[in-house]
Parts: sequence; C-alpha cells; structure tokens
Amino acid sequence: MGSVATLHSWEWWLLAAVLLLLGEAATNALVFLMPFGGAVVAAALAAFGVPWYLQLPAFVVVTIGLLAFVRPLAVRRQSGPGLRTGAAALVGQEALVTERVDGHRGRIRLDGQIWSARALDSEGVFEAGEAVHVAAIDGATAVVV
Repeated sequence: MGSVATLHSWEWWLLAAVLLLLGEAATNALVFLMPFGGAVVAAALAAFGVPWYLQLPAFVVVTIGLLAFVRPLAVRRQSGPGLRTGAAALVGQEALVTERVDGHRGRIRLDGQIWSARALDSEGVFEAGEAVHVAAIDGATAVVV
C-alpha cells in the first residue's frame, strides 16, 4: 500500500470495510455488517477498474439490499423463540445432585458447574447421586424436579 495520498480506490473501500467490521464486532447489532458487504462489493469493482461513479451506487444498492432483506432474517433467527441463551438455556436440562436437595437448599452439577439448588416441591427431597431436571432458574439457584 502506498502513502495516504496515493491510495487506490479499492484500498479506500477495504479500509472502510475493515472499519465497518470493527464497528460490527463492537456492537454486534447486525447494522455495520450490511455496509461492510457493500464496501467489499465496491472494493471488488474498484479492483477491476470500475469507475467511482459506479462503485458508489453499487455500495448503496448492496447495503440497502442487505439491510432490507438479510438483516430482518438474521435478527429473527438470532432472537427467535427457539433460541435460548444464558440461564434460560439451562431450563429442562438434566443435572446430578451432589449434595442433598430439599425445598430450601442443596447442590447440583449442571452443565459442568456446581449450582445451588432447591426442590420445586417444598416437600421434595433428592439425595446425592440422583438425576433431576431443572424446572426453572431463580437468581443463582436452580429449581429442580
């Protein structure tokens, strides 16, 4: 790459693409990823010698197209009802009782970690070595059945 004064247009587009990708990495909002796609297309056009007055509309068209068609699909897939993350992803999993669990306290091994636990039924008791299922997560406590 030459000095700033002698950068080719495809180099400017690639610089813009890298900055947009860094913005996406910082926000993870699926907003900067779409103009990143437009900048990559414009950089490719510039590398093949297409003039700037066609590169810019290509950037705009690709960016708008991605924002209009791809982003809604990606957002829906990322936050759809079938996607559970964090503590919600643990609900329904099987766990192993490591210390007696009753309606007030106990310990289980869940997803490779030791969790505080209590039985859903206040009269329920599970002894060490028993398998239980996580019915809910209440703060830092797994509620088991």
